[in-house]
Amino acid sequence: MKIYRYKHKDKTVYGVLKEEQLYPVVGSIYRKLELKKKGVPISDVFLLPPVKPSKIVAIGRNYKSHAAEMGKPLPKEPLIFLKPPSALVGPNEIIIYPRMSKRVDYEGELAVVIRKKAHLLAEDDDVQPYILGYSCFNDVTARDLQRKDVQFTRGKSFDTFAALGPCLATEIDPSSLRLKTFLNGKLKQSANTKNLIFPIPYLVRFISQVMTLNPGDVIATGTPAGIGPMVPGDRVDVQIEGIGVLSNKVLKIK
Repeated sequence: MKIYRYKHKDKTVYGVLKEEQLYPVVGSIYRKLELKKKGVPISDVFLLPPVKPSKIVAIGRNYKSHAAEMGKPLPKEPLIFLKPPSALVGPNEIIIYPRMSKRVDYEGELAVVIRKKAHLLAEDDDVQPYILGYSCFNDVTARDLQRKDVQFTRGKSFDTFAALGPCLATEIDPSSLRLKTFLNGKLKQSANTKNLIFPIPYLVRFISQVMTLNPGDVIATGTPAGIGPMVPGDRVDVQIEGIGVLSNKVLKIK
C-alpha cells in the first residue's frame, strides 16, 4: 500500500493510491485505514511530504562503502544526529542552495516512518508494530560547513535539506531494497539496504533508548558510497524499489 499526503482544493489530505487514483483516508493513518469510496486522479493534486515528523533522526556512516569514501572508521554504535522539521520538503519541491555554503551534496537514503510511540525498547522487542512504512530521503548536506564545524548541525539543517517522499510504502520488506541516486539522470549511487551496518530493527531499538520516537517521526538510515556535489539547476532523483522516486531540483535564492 502506498500512502500519499497532498493538497487538493485547498485541503491537506492523506490518500491511498489505487490505479492512479488517490482515495482519501478517513481518520488517522496511524490506525486501521478506512478509505472514502470516491478518489481523485493523482495528476490533480499537489504532493506534500508524506508525514509531518516531530523530529528527523539521521544515521551517519551506516554503509561500509560510505565510511570508506569519507576516510572514516566504521562506527561501533549508530552515529545519530538530528535534522529539524523545518528542513522538510516534499517531492518536486525546491532544494535551496544556501548562500554561506560552497559545496552542497546529495545523500540518497531509505527512511523509516514511526507508527506509534517507541520508548526504551528492549533488545528482543519486535519493532514491526512501531513502524508505519518507508519512504525515500535525501539527506542534503553542506559538506564544507560540516567539515568546518566538525559536528553536523549547521551543515545538515538548512531549510529544504530534508527531502522526503513521494509516498509512504507500508507493505515492503526493507531488509533488501535496491537504492539508486541520479544526478541529472546520471547514476551516482547504487546500493542495497542489506548492506546496512546497523539494520532497521537495531536502529529503532537503539534510538528509542536515547529519545522517545513519536508517530510520524522519521529515521533516515544512512547513505551509501557515491555522494557528491549539486549545483543550482541540478535535479536529484532518489529511487528505491517498492517505493518510487523522490525528485527535487536545486536553486539558489539571490
